[in-house]
Amino acid sequence: MIRILKYGEASADEIFSRKDAARGIEATVSAILAEVREKKDEALFAFTEKFDGVRLSSLAVGREEIDEAVAMTEPKFLEVLEKAAENIRAFHEKQVRNSFLLHEKDGILLGQKVTPVDRAGLYVPGGTAAYPSTVLMDAIPAKIAGCREVVMVTPPGKDGRVNRAILAAARTAGVDRIFKVGGAQAIAALAFGTESIPRVDKIVGPGNAFVAEAKKQVFGQVSIDMIAGPSEILIVADKKTNPAHAAADLLSQAEHDRMASAVLVTDSEELALAVQKELERQLPLLSRAEIARASIDSNGKILIARSIEEAIELSNSLAPEHLELLLDNPFDYLHAVRHAGSVFLGRSCPEALGDYLAGTNHTLPTGGTARFSSPLSVDDFVKKTQFTYYTPEAFSRVAEDVALFAEKEGLTAHAKSALIRTEDEEK
Repeated sequence: MIRILKYGEASADEIFSRKDAARGIEATVSAILAEVREKKDEALFAFTEKFDGVRLSSLAVGREEIDEAVAMTEPKFLEVLEKAAENIRAFHEKQVRNSFLLHEKDGILLGQKVTPVDRAGLYVPGGTAAYPSTVLMDAIPAKIAGCREVVMVTPPGKDGRVNRAILAAARTAGVDRIFKVGGAQAIAALAFGTESIPRVDKIVGPGNAFVAEAKKQVFGQVSIDMIAGPSEILIVADKKTNPAHAAADLLSQAEHDRMASAVLVTDSEELALAVQKELERQLPLLSRAEIARASIDSNGKILIARSIEEAIELSNSLAPEHLELLLDNPFDYLHAVRHAGSVFLGRSCPEALGDYLAGTNHTLPTGGTARFSSPLSVDDFVKKTQFTYYTPEAFSRVAEDVALFAEKEGLTAHAKSALIRTEDEEK
């Protein structure tokens, strides 16, 4: 049963379960990365047979398998995929950054050139649950950014095939190439390249502890989006909140993972008790009740604050991945929210809406990293190159300033490279 605590009875570090899931697996992941780097496809086939229980003849997903998957997918779900994709595109197209040029003084041009990464790699989980939503959330921003190629990896099922919904989502999002490989070995393949799988420039997407640790270890060889931890939700609710709604929203995170954290903060003890009771009613009805039960019993909490303002301050100290404000006037509090991955405003905006259909991204910073990082966006798939141009006349006006700065740092060659150009003019 979920615990009910008074504000202050648990420290910020104790409210969310943010244990290092990678502890003890670093060496295992390192060995997998080294094996793939050396043996390439041979290692991928061996690891897929070992971890996924299937012997493959090819890693690539062919057009025929994709066509078959789409044909066998429920037409209504295909419509929903298209609707979600449309919303995701509309939101993320607003994030596109343009190159710029500054021409503020005679003879001086400064600018920034925005260029997409050439190849993006998407990791899509396929273990205890399949996530076609992740395909849309990760691939569409990459496509909007202008990546030349979007490559997806996802583990196969026991039948050697990829989940049909994932393939349908990949077709909808415009993924260019798909490969049947998961786990740390898939991250290694994207980072180093193999005979079948091309090396990418950026790896994005969530995964288990082995995937997260692999992303951490290959960072620098390639770019990554973030090190995603177990999912978490913080709900701020007042006494007018429907306890059944709050309980359902807590369980929507708890069913993700035994390590997920679902926390409610309210200024109403009456609501706290009602939600506790409602959780016990709803939980046994879930298809993933065992997972949700483990999450709620181990990591779930209900905190009673003295006010909604105090609840918001607690939220800022936690920097949750998902923040729901189940209040009549949520916009009155939005300005006070400083640290959160994604905020869901009002009583008719469950976090599940953002997971699937609204258009905002659901790949979010976890583990308190919302203090300094952001949701996945088009920015993740571009890089900025700055450029500078001075005419000889413009440079002569600042050469002595450059040289003085260099001399203060003891870098006389820097100073000389500036002054030598004015000496050439004097001759």
